[in-house]
Amino acid sequence: MSMLTVSGSPHIHGDDSTKKIMYGVVYAMIPAMLVSVYYFGLGALRVLLIASVACLFFEWVIQKYLIKGPITITDGSALVTGILLAFNVPSNLPTWMIIVGALVAIGMAKMSFGGLGKNVFNPALVARVFLLISFPVQMTSWPKPQAIINGLTDAITGPTPLGIVKEGLGAGKTMSELKPELPDYMQTLMGQMGGSLGEVSAIALILGGVYMLIRKIITWHIPVSMLLTVVIFSGIFWGIDPEHYADPVFHLLTGGMLLGAIFMATDMVSSPMTKGGQLVYGFGIGLLTILIRMWGAYPEGVSFAILLMNAVVPLINMGFKPRRFGAKPGVVIKTS
Repeated sequence: MSMLTVSGSPHIHGDDSTKKIMYGVVYAMIPAMLVSVYYFGLGALRVLLIASVACLFFEWVIQKYLIKGPITITDGSALVTGILLAFNVPSNLPTWMIIVGALVAIGMAKMSFGGLGKNVFNPALVARVFLLISFPVQMTSWPKPQAIINGLTDAITGPTPLGIVKEGLGAGKTMSELKPELPDYMQTLMGQMGGSLGEVSAIALILGGVYMLIRKIITWHIPVSMLLTVVIFSGIFWGIDPEHYADPVFHLLTGGMLLGAIFMATDMVSSPMTKGGQLVYGFGIGLLTILIRMWGAYPEGVSFAILLMNAVVPLINMGFKPRRFGAKPGVVIKTS
C-alpha cells in the first residue's frame, strides 16, 4: 500500500519576505515621520534617529555576543521597532531615556523570547509602558506644535487633548466648557495638537494605513473592528450625556487611537492569525481603550489595551483555529 508523504508547512509560497514587509511598514510611516519633524522640528528628528539606531545596535549586540546566532538587523524589524518607539514618546524626551526604551524593546520584549516571530507582546509598546511607569513626568510633558510653527523651541509644553478632557471632567467641568481649550477636527486631522510624535496627524497615519492595505501588508479586520468598537461604545455614552463624555470623532482623532489601530495592533507576530480572531482582537482593544479612557487613571488607554489583548492572542488562536482540510464539522481527527 503506497503512503502519501506530506512535508511540513508552509505549502504555499509567495514573493513576500520579512524584509520586504518590514520595509513596506517603514515606507508607510514616512508621512507621519515628516509631519512630526515639521511640527516638532529637530527634537523629533533626534528622537527618530536615536531610537532607530539604538534598536539596531542592541539587536546586533545581543545576536552577536549573547545568542551568537545569525545577524538579522538588515531585515527591517528592528528599524520598525525603533520608529514605532519614537512615535510613542514626546519630542523632548532625554536621550538616555530613549536608549533605555530601545534596550527594553529589543532586549526584554523581543530577543528574550527568541527574536522576531516569537515575541508575545509588541516590543515598542512594552518600551512605551515601561518608560511611562518609570518616568511619568518626562513621558507626559508634551511639547506644543504651535511653538515650532512660530519659530520657538519645543520647551513650551502642555497637556494633550485627552489630558485636557480627563482633568477637566475630573474637576467638574463640562465638555461645553472645555471646548475652547480643545483643538478642532481640522487641527486634529492636520496635527496641530500636543502629543507623541506618531499621534499628531490623523491624515498622515491614514495615508500609511491605505498604503499598507494596498500592499496587503495588513488587512482591514483589526483596524476596522477596533475603531468601530470605539465609535459604538463612545457614541452610546456621548448620546446619553454629551456634557460629560467626548464624542466618537474626538476619540478617533486624538491620542494614539489611529497609530495603535493601523501600526501597532496589526503587528503580525502579536496579533491573531485568522480573520475571525482578528475581529475579536480588535473588538477587545477598542472596548478596553474606551474603558480606560473613561474610567481609568490614565487619559490614554490604547497601549495598555493592545498589550492586554496581546496576552490573550494564544487563546483567540485556539478558539478560531481553522478546520483541517477535508475534515467534517464536529469530527475529531486523531494525530497519533
